[in-house]
Amino acid sequence: MSQKIEKLFKSYRDQLLHLAKLYGVVEVKDYARSSKRLTISQLELLLIKNRVKLPTNNFSNKALAEEELRQNSITNIYLSICFVIFIGCMIVARPYIKNVVNEVKFTYVAEEYKSAKVDKTKKIKTKKKQEIEIIQEPKNFSSKPDDSISLNAETALNLFEDLNYNLKNVRAGQKVKPIYLTKLPKDIGKLGDVRKKRELFIKIVLPLILYENEKIIEDRKKLFKILGKSFNSPGERVWLKRRFKEYKIGDKDLGELKTRMDTIPASIAIAQAANESGWGTSRFALEGNALFGQWTWSKKGISPSNQDTDKNHKILQFQILKASVRAYKNNLNTHDAYKEFRETRAKLRQSDKKITGLDLVKYLQNYSEIGDRYTKILEKIITLNSLTDFDNANLLSTRMKVEIAL
Repeated sequence: MSQKIEKLFKSYRDQLLHLAKLYGVVEVKDYARSSKRLTISQLELLLIKNRVKLPTNNFSNKALAEEELRQNSITNIYLSICFVIFIGCMIVARPYIKNVVNEVKFTYVAEEYKSAKVDKTKKIKTKKKQEIEIIQEPKNFSSKPDDSISLNAETALNLFEDLNYNLKNVRAGQKVKPIYLTKLPKDIGKLGDVRKKRELFIKIVLPLILYENEKIIEDRKKLFKILGKSFNSPGERVWLKRRFKEYKIGDKDLGELKTRMDTIPASIAIAQAANESGWGTSRFALEGNALFGQWTWSKKGISPSNQDTDKNHKILQFQILKASVRAYKNNLNTHDAYKEFRETRAKLRQSDKKITGLDLVKYLQNYSEIGDRYTKILEKIITLNSLTDFDNANLLSTRMKVEIAL
């Protein structure tokens, strides 16, 4: 085809124009309408872009080579950019993907235990002797029947092991799995290994303590955000009103709210729970989920054995362990007996210093009748069990928070 064209036309330019017309190259027509004269090189480039084969005697091999190089370079640049973006996205998404994988694994294992729990509940109806026992809710606490079950301590240990939840990793900085047991294993005191028993107790109460602290941290962030605004919405004013009520501040003192709305060091909470519940073995802890031995004079409590005749208090009981931790947190953050504790904590916060259990435990002498001796006991528990390692612990961020009745 190109040889015939060369014979019909005298100039190479005419051949190019004829090819453009023959193949309907729009760009050449547009230039012709605007009375612009295209050079031979420009005509050749337009034909190449439209995939038209040029006559053999072309004059612009160099221009053609440059055009092909340019087009290949542009293509390579686009591919390189896409590859870099892809690698960047993989790097950014890696922590998220890892969390999702951990969450799926965590949810799968937890659901297996929940399913096993339901199956064992059905078997109880036909078998009297089982490892699983029905936990009866203490009288005068709730009119609702309690259908939760108690697995043994070994089952709890196996659950934590399957979920890769161990204190060694937590001490090294690993986040705590949000597993909230509603009850303590009834046979926790029968574990022969004291260290094993104490580690199991810590594993159970630590997520419950961190859960309450996280709620406080979220509230503090919201509080300071509200205080930083010149105008508050009706919803924000209602939220403030509820927080004043929650922290028992009648005069709406914002400074006092900031002092009271703060976290409890995990080391102190674990030490007090261990001391007050005998590392989860006391009758109050097992029957009434009472981890912190709080007193009450209402009917909703468990009477101490061999109580003095001049005392009529009871130990406050709860339907689940989480409620016990919440009541303990509210007690330390509102009761007048712990005002010095809160003020010292606020000073540490204002000085931007680390808040640890050993810094504050000395201000809890009013928690027990034995006063300063009580704080010495707590200091010893914290030190011997290295509980300050948990003061910086955080919960694993996940949408799945599993409550399992043990």
